[in-house]
Amino acid sequence: MSEKKAIVLDLTGCKYLDELHERIRIAFDFPEWYGKNWSAFWDFLRTECDAEMVEIVGEYTLSKEFEPHIQKMHEILQRNKMECQEFGWHFDYKIIS
Repeated sequence: MSEKKAIVLDLTGCKYLDELHERIRIAFDFPEWYGKNWSAFWDFLRTECDAEMVEIVGEYTLSKEFEPHIQKMHEILQRNKMECQEFGWHFDYKIIS
């Protein structure tokens, strides 16, 4: 049985939006020129990510100012999950803590 490729996105203690996107870039192994915005995240998630599972750690350590950004990230991950299902591909995400 093959192991699913998983990405762990650790947001513990993240203080700034730019830092959040840098953590995304590193966790997802996106190139240096990743645009560090939600449109770029969607584009790269669809075209450059072969992971079947994304595990989000430390989301609850973020300040209230991050709420709209975390919501947007969840929307994009959910949208990717739904699109993958349409093509018979597996993709999911879960919030660990």
